Formats: sequence, C-alpha cells, structure tokens
Amino acid sequence: MPSVELSRLEILYEDEWFAVINKPANCLSVPGRGADKLDSILHRAECLFGQAFAIHRLDEATSGLILVAKTHECQKRMYAHFREREVQKEYRALLRGHLLGETGEVRKPLRCDWPNRPRQIICTDEWSKDSITYWEKIGYENNTTRVRLVPFTGRSHQLRVHMQSLGHSIIGDEFYDPEYTPNDPRLLLHAYRLEFRHPFTQAWVAFAAACPF
Repeated sequence: MPSVELSRLEILYEDEWFAVINKPANCLSVPGRGADKLDSILHRAECLFGQAFAIHRLDEATSGLILVAKTHECQKRMYAHFREREVQKEYRALLRGHLLGETGEVRKPLRCDWPNRPRQIICTDEWSKDSITYWEKIGYENNTTRVRLVPFTGRSHQLRVHMQSLGHSIIGDEFYDPEYTPNDPRLLLHAYRLEFRHPFTQAWVAFAAACPF
C-alpha cells in the first residue's frame, strides 16, 4: 500500500515533521463526506506516513504546493504561522482578457453566498471578512493575462472572486468564469511558492513548484 500511495504523491521535500507536496488539479486536499470523497492528499499521506495532519488547504481545482504535518505539534506550530500571516504565498494564474496595468491590490471583503455555497461573494455586511490580494502582470498571451498573485489574507475562493471582480476571471473557473465550459481542461490557478520559518529548526525555508500551464 505505501509504495502505491508514494507514486500518487509528488513529494518535493520531507523531514521528520512535515512534507511539502505538489498537489495535482482536481484532487481534494482533505477527505470529504462519503466513501467516494475519501481519496485526497491527506488520505494518501496518512497511507504513506502512518499518520498525517492537515495544515492548510487548496481548492480541489487548484494545483500546487500544500503542506502536510506528520505530528500534532508540527500542525499546531504551522497553524500559528498561518494565523499570524508569517507564511509567504504566491500563486500563478491565467486570466481571460488583458488586465490593464502592471501591478495592483484588490481589497474587497468576502463572505459565503449561503444559498449557492461553496461560492463566495463580495459583501460589506457584518459576516464579511476583510480580504486583500496583490497582483502583478507577468505578460499577455494572446487574449489572456498571466499574473502573479499574492494573498495577504486567506479567504475561501479569494483569488478567484477578486480576479472576477476586476472583470478578468481565471480561465477554467466553473464558479466565477462566465465563459467557462466543460471543455476547459482545468482551473488555471497554481500555488507556486511557499516561504516560512521552519517550525522546529527556525531556518527560513522556501519551496516552489513549476507552473504546469
């Protein structure tokens, strides 16, 4: 069993405390409800390591770097890093159309669109949470824009909703791309880079996973 699961996890770094995994698109970060939703990065890691604990999540459709703790203590310390926003994150995305400008910041509060969950909406009511995204244009490719995205907050679907709010949805986004079709191969959003202070050695560590699109 472990050898099979190993082949299904692209491990970029591993030590006695945690593993850095390159998650494929359209794969759950943690198990969902029901036996048909058991397969996930966390379940595969549990099969491989004997035990594993979630630190953070990526949307099922998003590819890229995800951390999995091997101990409760590591999970606890990394939770604190994320809570205090001490983890630097960078994403890459391909947007529809030409996004004007070189850099910008989107600061628009978000909350769950309860009748249509898991969709999120921009809203300013008492249940909304402040959400901030920095973007930088990498370049135009035909009628698309390749961008670097840095979330200063970590709200659900934050990058996806913020890009839609600029009029340039991420290609392949079944929730927020008005031009989405089932023929789109995947959501073109990738967790490209993670940097943080190692929770045990205190060394500054940085990881990157090549963008697959």
